[in-house]
Order: sequence, then C-alpha cells, then structure tokens
Amino acid sequence: MHERAGKPALPEDLIDADQVVSAYYDGEPDPDDAAQQVVFGTSGHRGSSLDGAFNEAHIVATTAAIVEHRRAQGYDGPLYIGRDTHALSEPAWRTAIEVLAAAGVAVRLDARDSWTPTPAISHAILRDNGAGTTGGVRTEGPGLADGIVVTPSHNPPRDGGFKYNPPHGGPAGSDATSNIAARANEILREGWHKVRRMAFEDALAAESTRKNDFLTSYVDDLVNVLDLEAIRSAGVRIGADPLGGASVEYWTAIAERYGLDLTVVNPDVDPRWSFMTLDWDGKIRMDCSSPYAMASLREAMAADGGASPYDVATGNDADSDRHGIVTPDGGLMNPNHFLAVACHYLFRHRPDWPTTSAVGKTLVSSALIDRVAAGLGRTLVEVPVGFKYFVPGLIDGSVGFGGEESAGASFLRKDGTVWTTDKDGILLALLAAEIIAVTGKSPSALHAELVEEHGSSAYARIDAPATAQQKARLKKLQPSDVNATELAGEAITGRLVEAPGNGEPIGGLKVTTENAWFAARPSGTEDVYKIYAESFLGEEHLAQVQEEAKQVVGSALEG
Repeated sequence: MHERAGKPALPEDLIDADQVVSAYYDGEPDPDDAAQQVVFGTSGHRGSSLDGAFNEAHIVATTAAIVEHRRAQGYDGPLYIGRDTHALSEPAWRTAIEVLAAAGVAVRLDARDSWTPTPAISHAILRDNGAGTTGGVRTEGPGLADGIVVTPSHNPPRDGGFKYNPPHGGPAGSDATSNIAARANEILREGWHKVRRMAFEDALAAESTRKNDFLTSYVDDLVNVLDLEAIRSAGVRIGADPLGGASVEYWTAIAERYGLDLTVVNPDVDPRWSFMTLDWDGKIRMDCSSPYAMASLREAMAADGGASPYDVATGNDADSDRHGIVTPDGGLMNPNHFLAVACHYLFRHRPDWPTTSAVGKTLVSSALIDRVAAGLGRTLVEVPVGFKYFVPGLIDGSVGFGGEESAGASFLRKDGTVWTTDKDGILLALLAAEIIAVTGKSPSALHAELVEEHGSSAYARIDAPATAQQKARLKKLQPSDVNATELAGEAITGRLVEAPGNGEPIGGLKVTTENAWFAARPSGTEDVYKIYAESFLGEEHLAQVQEEAKQVVGSALEG
C-alpha cells in the first residue's frame, strides 16, 4: 500500500501529455521484442508509447490487420469507431481512421467530434445489425457492422488501448484477437510504413466516412432498458462522477433528457488526470471500484456537513464500461455486493424477461450471486474471466444479466432483448438509482438483507510468485493434478479447469468446498499468479483458504 493512497495527485505524479503523444509518433518499436509487440488481452492491446508498446506503428499494423480480418469474415457494413479521454486515444483514433479510409471501410465517427463510451459503440453496432427489431441481431450475412474503441479502460494516463468489437457488439473472441495480433506483428516485421493511409483531412472528407450521433441514439434508448420515470418521480438525487472519462457529456444529456436530479460532480477532462486521488499503489488509475481512486467522490457524499447531498453517487472509468456505487449508508460498495443486489432486483422487476433467462457471472465473482440465483429459481451460468463469454446469452436472451467481479456488467432491455454486449457502467450506475426509486432502499441496505438471508462472506484477491514456466503449467492443469481432499477443514467438492457455464478453459484452477472456494490464474504481465478466494465462515477462515490455496497450487505445479 502506497503511503499516499487515496490522497490527491501532486505535480510530480502527473504525466507530460505532450511527451507521451510525441513518443507515440517518434517511437519505433522493435518487432522482435515481445514487450513491444501487439498483444491482445481480455480487452484489446494496451501499452504506453514511452515503453515502445503503443506507438503509431502498432495502430497502423493493428488497424490493417482488422481490415483484413473483417474482409475475410465478410463484414462489409460500417465500422463504428470511438475514443476515450486518454492522451494517446486521439492520436491512435486519427491513425486508425487514416488506414480505414484508405482501405475503403465505411467509417462512422462521433457527430460531436468528441469522446464515445464503450457501451455506446456496442449499442450502435447492435442497432445497426438489427437489435430492437423483430428480426433480432444478425451476426451473419452482408452489411454487418463492427467497431473499434480506442481506450485502455481504467489504466494510468500514460497508457493507450485499442480494442475490436465484431458484429455481435461485444469484445472480440480469442480466435479473432489472436489472428489480428499475429497479423499485426507480421506487418510490423514486414514494414508498417507500407500500409496504405490517407491524410487525415482527406479521410474525414472521404465519401465512405460519415458522422454518427452516438450520444443521442444511446441516451434516447435508455428508456427501454431502465425505469427512468421512477427515478424522476421519486426525485432520487444522483451525483455522477465521470472520473474525467468519456461519459462526461452523456451524464449531462441524460439529466436533461429525462429531467433527473442529477449533478455531474466533476465535469473536468484532463489527460493528466490531475484531479484524481492516487490508487493503492500510488498510481493514477481511474478505477471506479477502488476506494482510493474514488476517495474524492466518497468525501463528496458528506459535503454538506455530514448530510449527504446525494442519495447515490456513481463513478465510471475512462471508457465508461465500469461502474462504482457509493451510498450514504455504506460508502463505496464492493463490486460483488452490488452485482448480487442488481441480480436480485432485476429478476424481480423485469416481468417481460424470459422465464428461462439465467444469471451470468465470472467464476471469480462472489458465491453470494450463486445463492441469490438459487433463491430466485434462476439458472446460474458461470464463465471464465472475460465479458466476451456473456455475449451469446445476452444476444439471444438466455442470460438476463452478466457481471464481472471487476465492476463490469450489462443486462437485457425491459422486453428481454439485447441492450449491449459489452460492459455498461452508465447503465449500472443508473440502475442503482432505479433500485432506490422503486424499493425505497439503498443498494447497501439491500445487500445487508441478502447477507441476512444467504450469509456473509469474506472475499479477497492476493498474488503469489510464479515463474514463467509455472504460469504456463497453471494454465494447463487438470483436475487430477490436485491431490488434496480438503481445503481449510472442509471436503473439496469441485476441482475445475473449465467453466461450468460454457465448458471453456478458465486458464487456471478453481477449487470449491461447501462454504468456500479459491481460483488461481496466472498474471499476463507479472511473474505472479492471482488467487481469488471467498469464505462464508469469516475472515480467519478466508486467510486459511488463501494460505492452503498456495500450497494446493504449489503442489500441483511441482507435480
């Protein structure tokens, strides 16, 4: 824990935005250096221009690879592209447009020449491909739309990010991203300067380039997924903090469009994020699930001499795909707690959802969600880490709600059809206000009721050291590699290397007992593996689970 975690950033904590942008154009990555190659994680390629990991060359090569991929797949409709507020996002957005326009792609840009949240891109793709019509979403055939979001999400200000969303509107699957990354790295080696480009002004003027009003389309359609009239009628006081991200203008538009008592707590946009408080490790990180990054908003809840000015305060990360919920009676909610409350509320207040719609969660999310799903009589669909695994269920309505422990979620429209297939932090923040309006209780109070019914749990994530070889072996473990029969005094009931919800490999191991579980996954960037663990028997039992988890995994890796 950094000594200034939760404290305001100082001048020495800030990036030189001009230096970061100059390095984007001036830097020349080494295509044979693994640290400087294109690598797609769960949410696209990320890196910093200062490290030779996010430069003009990477975006030229990756965009060219996406052009080839969409042609090979037969995607010949418009490509919706948006960017967040990171310093590297606009340069990368411009580069991508130059490559797309030169390739004749029908590019769709923001009509306001401004920032576009990730959920607004997903929404636009799905609407273009038939969402909201009697025919439903098309993912095959001519004229299909797809998209690019230029964002590193909640990463520090020095970073850039670039992710691709195919016609289903959600994050691209590993088959697509691995092919795109491999081809992009080939282009880097072959010579990225050979890729055809068009001067930016010419690209904007190209016949294939058009403007799209992402904001109006998204904001006007919110009424079909949320009970905004209930929020207005109840006079719920909302404090929305975009954390300097892409949702800033959306929140203002939502307040005006629906007559909500909504205040944009901080409308400032600064690529240095000088107004942020430091995260746990002393870095500036727009993580709306972190109590340290959300310190200013938590303090704002008591700005009127201890009487909160808002019934709920919300935060979003830079591309608005994550949510943070702050209540006067509970402070910043643990993401797992709000996901459980959201599931419990939605499946009781969406009568037109299919009776077969399931509750979706990642396998490292709280088991409280399992118990809530059982209490609702709903099927639980447990998938590996990655929102892409919820996409098929959200499209066909078989999953009513999909959520990740990292504060990302989306759910169906009121009529049971798809809203977005990427995480929607704006949606979940507004859901908190709907919950208050309809139930008269805060999400924190409703979580306390769920705990009373289903039990209280202790949940945490820790890291343990691991070599590259051990991390590789962890990904390939089999249930038979785990010899232990007990975990923290309870009989082991499950040894999972595949997610029970879809049979996909989890890239690690999950071990369960009646009242506890742990999951171990290798880090993609550090020589550690992550241990997620939860116990319904208290903090001491959780600590025992964590310690024995390291022993169980260590024995399996040695074996």
